[in-house]
Amino acid sequence: MIKVYYDKDADVNVLKDKTIAIIGYGIQGRGQSLCLRDSGCKVIVSEIEGTPNYEQAKKDGFSPLSAKEACAKADIIQILTQDHVQAKVYKDAVEPSLKRGKALCFSHGFNIHFKQIVPSKDVDVFMIAPKGPGALVRRMYEEDKGVPSLVAIYQDASGKALSVALAYAKALKATKAGVIETTFEEETETDLFGEQAVLCGGVTELIKAGFDTLVNAGYQPEIAYFEVLHELKLITDLIQERGISGMRRGVSNTACYGDLTRGPRIITKETRKEMEKMLKEIQSGKFAKEWIVENEKGRPNFNKLLQAGDSHLIEKVGKQLRDMMPWMKK
Repeated sequence: MIKVYYDKDADVNVLKDKTIAIIGYGIQGRGQSLCLRDSGCKVIVSEIEGTPNYEQAKKDGFSPLSAKEACAKADIIQILTQDHVQAKVYKDAVEPSLKRGKALCFSHGFNIHFKQIVPSKDVDVFMIAPKGPGALVRRMYEEDKGVPSLVAIYQDASGKALSVALAYAKALKATKAGVIETTFEEETETDLFGEQAVLCGGVTELIKAGFDTLVNAGYQPEIAYFEVLHELKLITDLIQERGISGMRRGVSNTACYGDLTRGPRIITKETRKEMEKMLKEIQSGKFAKEWIVENEKGRPNFNKLLQAGDSHLIEKVGKQLRDMMPWMKK
C-alpha cells in the first residue's frame, strides 16, 4: 500500500543544528538551496568558480565553496551534479569528509542503485526527489504549495534517516503536496524507463516519424511541423491537467475517435515487447554500464547521434516557425 507523508509527519527542527551542503548549483540545486535557506536551514553551496552557476550563487547571496570545502563543513551532503560526474565528485570531494553521523542526500538514485557510489555503512543515505524542475520547486515554495516528491531510505545508520529526510522535504514545502515513499531501485528504474520509452525517446521518435510520413507524402514541412510537434503541447497540457480520459473529452470527437481506434496501431504488441526489453536492460544494469562506458570514451556515439538529430529537417523548419511566434521569444 502506498505511503504518503504530509506536514504533520515532518519536523523542520530536526535540521536546526545541521549544515546542508548543496553540491552543484544548477536548476535543481538553486531551487532547493533557496527553499532550504528560506525555511531557516543553514545552507552552503558548492559550484565551480568562473561558471555562470557560480556567479548566480553569488547573486543569490551565497559564498560558493569548492566541493571539498563544502563537504568538510556539512552534516548533510546533497549531490545535485549530473549523473555522469557524481561518482568522481563523490570520490574526490565527498568521501574524504564522510564520517559517522553525516548523511548523503540525492534527488535521483542512479549512482547509488548502480553502485557507482558505495558509501560506508556508518552514514545515512536518503533521497528526496521533487517531481518537477528546480524552478517549479522554487515557485511552488513561494506560493506556499510545494511540489509532490519522493522519499527513499537506502541506509539508516543513525536510526533517524527518515525523520531527517522528511524534515528536508518539509523545508522544500514538499510535504504540503505529499511525499510518496519509494526505493532507490524503483525511482531509478522507472525514471530511466519513462525517459527512454515515453517522455524523451518515445515522443521524439514518434514526432519525427509522423513528420517524415507527411513530408514524404508531399505535404509542406511547415504544415507537418504544426500538426505533429507544435500542437503536442496542447494535448500534453490537457493530459497533465485532466488525465487521458479528460483529454479525450477535451478534444473534438473526431480526434477522440482517431485516438481510440488508431492509437493501438502505432503502439503494437511488438512495441510493447520492445518496451519490456528496454526495461530489462535498465533492471539488469546494461543501460547504466553502456552510459558509463560512453562517458569514459568521450561520448562518441552520444555526440554522433545528437548531431544527426540536429540536422533533421524538422529542426530547420521548427526554428523558422518558432521565430514567427512572439510568445516563445524571451
